[in-house]
Amino acid sequence: MEAIRPVRRTLLRDRAYEAIRDAIVAGDIAPGAVVRDAELAERLGLSRAPVREAFSRLVDEGLLESKPQSYTRVTPVVAADVRDAAAVVGAMHELVTRAAVPRLLEDHVGAMREANVRFAAAVRDGDVDAALHADDELHDVLVRVSGNRAAAATVARYTPLIRRLERRRFGEGGNCRSAGLHEQLIEACADGDVDEAVRVTAEIWRALEELADVP
Repeated sequence: MEAIRPVRRTLLRDRAYEAIRDAIVAGDIAPGAVVRDAELAERLGLSRAPVREAFSRLVDEGLLESKPQSYTRVTPVVAADVRDAAAVVGAMHELVTRAAVPRLLEDHVGAMREANVRFAAAVRDGDVDAALHADDELHDVLVRVSGNRAAAATVARYTPLIRRLERRRFGEGGNCRSAGLHEQLIEACADGDVDEAVRVTAEIWRALEELADVP
């Protein structure tokens, strides 16, 4: 029994944060919905403390808004906020791409290709969850290889704001990015062409900024 240690509170906080964040991004908790720590704590099988900590983090990240002694609710999807987030996340992806391309191995490029195959198939099938998951996996290869922890943290913080709009547009019949642009990025990575990889990355994220302006 000595090998069994108590679960650290920070892990419970992270578990609560991820579960609530994912539910907001997926639309399971709709924009404008009021959230209550006691109710979510019961649903998650946690105490209220880690849920409150998760609420605080989600407020900082723009997915929740709170009025003390009144309410905590899911923020609306605001085009200007999505555009700003896409600009920041895009800049971070350009940064990590520039650093990662010279370090990429064959296995890394192979992982990107495999992710793009799954991405294209998910888009054809209308499976938004699978499409966004594959998209994350593709771009995360470059984030990981770059080794830039600050950029990785920034991407993780602001991407959920963008995902909410992507999911809505996908549901309206739009596409989640472009498998063709991904293929251009992968070929540039395979060729070790840093400038072309950065150019395509900028194009991918510029399209997301423009997505925020679609009525």
